[in-house]
Amino acid sequence: MAVQVELLKSIAYFSGLPLTELALLKNFIFVKTADKGGIVLFEGEPAEVLYFVVSGVVKVFKTSADGKEQTLYFIRPDESFNDVSVLVSGRNMASAGALVPAVLYGIRKDDLEAVIRDYPQVARNVIRVLSQKVERLVSLVEDLSFRHVAGRVAKILLEYTGDGVGQKPRLTQQEMAAIAGTAREMIGRALKVMEEEGTVRLERQRIVIMDKEALKEMAGVAT
Repeated sequence: MAVQVELLKSIAYFSGLPLTELALLKNFIFVKTADKGGIVLFEGEPAEVLYFVVSGVVKVFKTSADGKEQTLYFIRPDESFNDVSVLVSGRNMASAGALVPAVLYGIRKDDLEAVIRDYPQVARNVIRVLSQKVERLVSLVEDLSFRHVAGRVAKILLEYTGDGVGQKPRLTQQEMAAIAGTAREMIGRALKVMEEEGTVRLERQRIVIMDKEALKEMAGVAT
């Protein structure tokens, strides 16, 4: 499977670059595929590759010494992961695995450094991408510190339930618990209360939002 210039255009790292430069940059990129559940990165190993999701969804997560998993975020098409590890720390700061079958583009650490040095537009794009990632992590810390479980569940539902736009993972209650930093049983109780209040409808394979405004209020999201 060859790297496609048209797909590079949609990746934030390469935004604003002319086709002539993208055609040169694609020589630094390689393709990697991952089956559902396949681990792409292991936390603590040397950070050698920055990845971009072309198709599918990748879960980035950390695991405690006792095996408890905390999902940091999901990476969707055109988004990157392992940025800070490659650019700063030298070791993977988190693990990453394919939530569904995925196609990835990768660029090795040395090649990325050369591209940043030789293409000022890429350097500016990197600053913007990293700033956005900091905002996401601050939001995660805020959720875990100040938002009660029902509010966290409401926010997850607003972000991840399908609205027909883009690729979104179909989350299990266990995966929702990993994002919310709580037990699966707490997720189940919160969803049951929401159903009783008419905010959502629980079906066998999905959760249907019945009152989006009520969810926004519960999640503390501005309308």
